[in-house]
Amino acid sequence: MTVVLDHGDDSPLTPERIDDTYDTSRWLASLPDVERVERAVDLDPSITREGYAQLLTQPREQLPPEVGEALEQSVGERITVLNVYTPVRPGADEARELVRTIREAHLDINGEIVVTGYTAFDLDSLAEIEDEASLAIAFVVDATYVVLFLLLGSVLLPIKAVLMNFLSISASYGALVWIFQEGNLSGLLDFTPNPIDTTTPIIMFCILFGLSMDYEVLLLSRIREEYGRTGDNTQAVAVGLEKTGRLVTGAAAIMAAVFFSFALAETTIIKAIGLGMGTAVAVDATIVRALLVPATMRLLGGWNWWAPKPLARLYDRLGLSEQGAGKGRWNPFPACSAGAILDICAPGTTRAGTRILDYKALHRSPHLEPPATAS
Repeated sequence: MTVVLDHGDDSPLTPERIDDTYDTSRWLASLPDVERVERAVDLDPSITREGYAQLLTQPREQLPPEVGEALEQSVGERITVLNVYTPVRPGADEARELVRTIREAHLDINGEIVVTGYTAFDLDSLAEIEDEASLAIAFVVDATYVVLFLLLGSVLLPIKAVLMNFLSISASYGALVWIFQEGNLSGLLDFTPNPIDTTTPIIMFCILFGLSMDYEVLLLSRIREEYGRTGDNTQAVAVGLEKTGRLVTGAAAIMAAVFFSFALAETTIIKAIGLGMGTAVAVDATIVRALLVPATMRLLGGWNWWAPKPLARLYDRLGLSEQGAGKGRWNPFPACSAGAILDICAPGTTRAGTRILDYKALHRSPHLEPPATAS
C-alpha cells in the first residue's frame, strides 16, 4: 500500500517536513504486519534524522545518483510518498485493519496523511456503498410493493414476496462466502480464495431481485386469477402452483444453466457472479417458489387477500389485475348455499342436495350479468 504525506503549501524538503516524513516512516515500520517502508528517508538504516535533513536539503545536482532517483520517485512539489510493504493479502481483514490504523492513529504532523492502494480503495468503496445502498434498496422494495399491491390487491402478499426474495439472495451470498472467500471448491474451479469484491453483492442484488420477482409475479398472478374465480384460497394456491410449476421450473433451469456456465471464465469475479446468481435462481425456483410460497399462503388463508377499505377502493379503481380496476370481483359461478332455490351453482356442485344436470339454466341466470357501472 502507499502512504502519502500532503504538506499543504510547504515544500516537502524543508528540515521540518523531512523530520515529519522520517518520524512517520519509522512509525509505519513499527506497526504489526508491516515488513518494511521504502523511499527517500529509508535509503540507509545508519543515516539519522539529522543526516537525512542535511542530505535532502542539498541541491539535487549535488546529490548521489541513488538519492536523486529516490527523490524523483517519491517527492513532489507538495507531497511525499512512502511505500509500505506487508505480507498480508490485499483486501484481507488484517490489511483493512492496517489501513484503518494508519488513517486513524497516525502521528500528528504539519499536514495530512492519506492511504491508497487496493485495500484502501476497497474500504472506501465499501463505505460509499453502505451510505448509498440503503437508499437504492429502499427504492427497489417500495416500488416493488406498490406494483404488487396494484396487481394483487393485498397488503400482505407484497411483503411476503419481498421477504422471499431476500431469502433467495441471502442464500446466494452464503454460497459466495463458502466458495470464494473460504476457498471451498477452489481446486475444482481453479481460483485463489480472496475476500469478495465489494461491488459483487450489490450487482447481484439488483439482478437477482428482478429475476426472483419475475417468478413471484408469474405465480401470484395465476393464484390471484384463480382466487377471483372461485373465492377458495386453498384451491387457488394449488391450481396456481400446478399451472405455473412447469413454466417456472423450465425458465429457472435455463437461467441457472447460463449462470453456472460463468464458472468456466478465467476471471474470479465473473465466476463469483455466475455461481452466486445460479445458486439464487435454483433456490428460488425450488425451495422458495415450490415450497415456502404455497405453504405460507396456505397458512395465511384469507389474510392473503386482505386490505384496508381505503386501499381496497384504491385497488378497485387503479388495480392492474383484469379482475380489478373498477369491475369489482364478479364471480360467474357463485357458491351454493344450503336450501337455496334461485342460486345457480358451479358445475359439479349441488343445490340443496340435488346435482345440477341442466347447464343451459346457467345462461339464463342473473348472476351471469356483470354489475352495472355508474354512468
